[in-house]
Amino acid sequence: MKREFQVAILGPIPYDHITTSKGQVIVKYGCVTHPAIALSRLLEGKGKVFPVTHIRKKDDAGVRTLFSGYENIGMDGVYSHLDQGDVIQLRFIDQNNRLEKQTAFMPPIRPEDIAPLIHCDVFVCVPISDYEVPLETLQYIKANRKENAITIFDAHGPTTTVTTNGDRLRRFWVERDLWLPYIDILKMNIEEAGCCWFKKEYKAEELKEDYTELSESEMAEFAIYSLQRGVKAVVITLDSRGCMAYSMPNGQFKAEFIPSVRVKEVIDTTGCGDSFAGGLAFGLLEGQNDYIRAAQYANALGALRTQGTTFEVFRTLEETNEIIRRNYEEQARV
Repeated sequence: MKREFQVAILGPIPYDHITTSKGQVIVKYGCVTHPAIALSRLLEGKGKVFPVTHIRKKDDAGVRTLFSGYENIGMDGVYSHLDQGDVIQLRFIDQNNRLEKQTAFMPPIRPEDIAPLIHCDVFVCVPISDYEVPLETLQYIKANRKENAITIFDAHGPTTTVTTNGDRLRRFWVERDLWLPYIDILKMNIEEAGCCWFKKEYKAEELKEDYTELSESEMAEFAIYSLQRGVKAVVITLDSRGCMAYSMPNGQFKAEFIPSVRVKEVIDTTGCGDSFAGGLAFGLLEGQNDYIRAAQYANALGALRTQGTTFEVFRTLEETNEIIRRNYEEQARV
């Protein structure tokens, strides 16, 4: 009998009010919903997906209804007993940049929340703020997960904070080194990378921008630093260009560029990073050290997410593999 894969996805399911760069207004549940549904399509007949989150009681029925259309999404880790969940307004300036206002906040995901699912093969952590998936939870996962299980962590969370007037702003991940030993795959975008790699001291005039975009050499320096502290791979997305995957097989530093999956039109980019993290998870389920394979699935799910405003954008494994083959041709790893 073939083993069934099990994936836990930790993070918020925010009630999102989105205004796209083209002026379209979308109201839906976000973040964890994207990789959960994307992975449920890829794992049809092969495995289960478990969102792990806290939501408001008023959202409980809506979230359960949303997931009820996917037989392999388990609700064991969706909690509403504390009656708290994220509520966020997003207004896109262009397809990559947006203004955000947050008016409600989920409680952090604690070790006791993930304990019933500690048997999972992959733990995909997609926090969007610095409080949602705390360090103690990553420590618990590493100490109690089964052998060869993987923890993927999105740096979106620790590089984003919420002010007392609800503004969601960039922050330096100053406590980064405490976290790195508990992360296997560290994923981020180019903007977040600039919040993860910083000097010990700045002159006041140097701190005028929200973030500093890292150069190619600075990204490599940051990756090496992280790999030397326990991370197995660092994956940095480069907007529409693709992503860089950094690893250190047999102690030799390796930097690989994986171009994006091409699309004709971008309709909605909300959830692209979360979907990308889900693709990494799927690619690593059967090829634990094949980061090019993982990045190809990640790029595919990120690209699919842009193709509409509903979850119908996600495809079956066979359809997704065909997209990867068509895009990467002889380099495809499916």
